[in-house]
Amino acid sequence: MAASARAVALEILGGLRAGRVTVADALAAPGAEALDERDRGFLHELVLGTLRRRGWLDHVLSRLSSRPIDRLTPGVLDAMRLGAYQLLYLRVAPHAAVSESVELARAAEPRSAGFANAVLRRLQREGPPPEPDPIADALAWLASAGSLPRWLAERWCNHLGKEAAVARARCLLDAPPTHFRVNPRVSDATGRLAAAGVEARETAVPGALERVSGRLGPLAAEGVLYVQDAGSQMVAHLAARPGLVLDACAAPGGKALLMADLGGPGTRVIAAEASRRRLATLARLRARWGASNVSVLAADALRPPVAPAFDSVLLDAPCTGLGTLARNPDARWRIAPADVGRHAARQRAMLESVAALVRPGGRLVYATCSIEPEENEGVVEPFLEGHPGFACEGLPSWTEPFRARDFLRIDPARHAGDAFFAARLRRAG
Repeated sequence: MAASARAVALEILGGLRAGRVTVADALAAPGAEALDERDRGFLHELVLGTLRRRGWLDHVLSRLSSRPIDRLTPGVLDAMRLGAYQLLYLRVAPHAAVSESVELARAAEPRSAGFANAVLRRLQREGPPPEPDPIADALAWLASAGSLPRWLAERWCNHLGKEAAVARARCLLDAPPTHFRVNPRVSDATGRLAAAGVEARETAVPGALERVSGRLGPLAAEGVLYVQDAGSQMVAHLAARPGLVLDACAAPGGKALLMADLGGPGTRVIAAEASRRRLATLARLRARWGASNVSVLAADALRPPVAPAFDSVLLDAPCTGLGTLARNPDARWRIAPADVGRHAARQRAMLESVAALVRPGGRLVYATCSIEPEENEGVVEPFLEGHPGFACEGLPSWTEPFRARDFLRIDPARHAGDAFFAARLRRAG
């Protein structure tokens, strides 16, 4: 494999550590896109796999190191993590994994090359230490082999119990399935998927397909399909309704497009987004999809510049994203304990704001891709107590596998894909 892919991987890890970019944006940046297809695939595996397994990689390296790894130059530690991930999880020639990682460490700090070489050579010879017992010492397993930050391991043990916490962490260590849907405006979409060698199977969410084989990127670029997790599609189905619809936090835009498709020509979807950069991405997606009944609006959900006349309002609220750790593994190391309460407070304010835009008899859907109760029931239940004009609305029969009392929940430990929580409410008319 080309050394350039490893160098780009190290650069991306450094950018993530500095908080300059998200992993999705970093992997779509020009430096990553300039690699050929083979090296680009290697880069994605390196970055995402190293982030998913970082807790275990650090545990392994610390057992083989003669000095505390938290005192290493950050770039050196990232280079060693990349080397350890290749040795433990990839079918890469061990000498290449070690030598290339040592050169990356040397570039970060010349004096570190000998140390990095010694630790990685020892890992090559001896292999990793045994994992802690997930039954006898669940917390130790979660914070090492489960690759969770200590605070999140403790939180899940306390909220879920040790067995359920371990089960959740296990399923988030592997790459999630890829879901997509086809553009209903493309009459020969099925034939084009077959011609491209794309095989897929149906999921419990209507219209959501799980890729079995084949490359989706070229067809997505042509507007034939849109890559969108089944949970995200579920949320759009809940909010879809003929008439005037608001997607209050719309970027990247997949849910707005699906609501427009489901509602048909008589539906107009206002796709609102506060970020100008993300709004431009949304507008390009709308044009590629051919969704003429979607209008893009620069607007903040806390101060929406629209009249209270919507038949349906979707608030897919900004959240910690702790239900997407398999797809967005940088969140493991980016989110701090205080972020859960901070997001919940903002979510409550947003829900209060957009609820006023629902016309009498209209629908309000609240959703997050978080598993944390403060961001889900902890937002919706107090809202319902304080707003007797809103109540939970009936749910379609296909949602039965995801029901949790009056709400819907996709749990990665039981359902393939990202976690999602959703509440569908109706305003009295």
